[in-house]
Amino acid sequence: MTTEAQPQGPVAVVGTTTWGTTLAIIMARRGIAVRLLARTADEATRLSEAREAPRLPGIPFPDSLTVTDDWRNSLDDAAAVLLVVPSHTLRENAQRVRAHMGRDPLVVCASKGIERGSGKRMSTLLTEELPEATDRLCVLSGPNLAHEVIRDMPTSTVIASSNDDAARQAQALLNSRTFRVYTNRDVVGTELGGALKNIIAIGAGVIEGMGLGDNAKAGFLTRGLAEMVRLGVAAGANPLTFAGNAGLGDLLATCASTLSRNHRVGMALAMGSTLEQAIDSLGGEVAEGVTTAPAALDMAKAFGVDMPIAELTCRVLFDGLSPRDALAELMARTPRSE
Repeated sequence: MTTEAQPQGPVAVVGTTTWGTTLAIIMARRGIAVRLLARTADEATRLSEAREAPRLPGIPFPDSLTVTDDWRNSLDDAAAVLLVVPSHTLRENAQRVRAHMGRDPLVVCASKGIERGSGKRMSTLLTEELPEATDRLCVLSGPNLAHEVIRDMPTSTVIASSNDDAARQAQALLNSRTFRVYTNRDVVGTELGGALKNIIAIGAGVIEGMGLGDNAKAGFLTRGLAEMVRLGVAAGANPLTFAGNAGLGDLLATCASTLSRNHRVGMALAMGSTLEQAIDSLGGEVAEGVTTAPAALDMAKAFGVDMPIAELTCRVLFDGLSPRDALAELMARTPRSE
């Protein structure tokens, strides 16, 4: 376990998502005072009385974890703020954080996605909404299925920041005997790895749902990773980042596990569900790949990068193309050198 000093003071976690609640619990288990910020007073009351989250049944909240809707008092003296919300709500949540944020806290973004319309990465969005925190901003990404992390199953992840001291502080805050945290300076690659793999996971779910076998899945993941690297490098990422936890590691976990929401959406589509039905089957959870796919395609066009998997995923999700026809188009592409 890292011996770097942790931030002195309470930690605020914005987002009662499954992942946000998981991060709050693993910190609180180490005796850190954690404030989990709920959207409403009703939600805060329900969680406080139950002392567990409905999507994490049987996992009690540690005594040092408080659930509250009092954003002002929770953020005013927070030494660290973790934003763990769906990517399409990050901007509005960041604006709410800025209205109440006190001293200069460490800021960690654990939301994975690309903003629809602007094509901006999550950290770019946060530098706009929280300019005071730019020098203390980190991003968290990796093969981190919440239902395994919360049960202390061995997991690794990455904290990326242009500020080495901030990265080490975030590492110390989250690292534990079962949650191994690495650091790097490639914010672009770490973010894009975490966002783009969700698109590939939808296709991997389709392949599994159609029963097309391991050869098909392996080939699809390989070409999916190639797309991720092409766009990442064009955006300024280090290609080696995609060989690490935030790239290949996250891709493998998300594309192989039925715990993955994006994988489950793909399987549902393969078995004839509409997109609305597939999303409804998640029980209120968010499959980030659905919103990331068109945003990534817009980014790819801006950089002049070819992303056939992302393009066909968008057509399946939004234009009525069947998964089988999408696969046929991929296989019919002109053969070329790898």
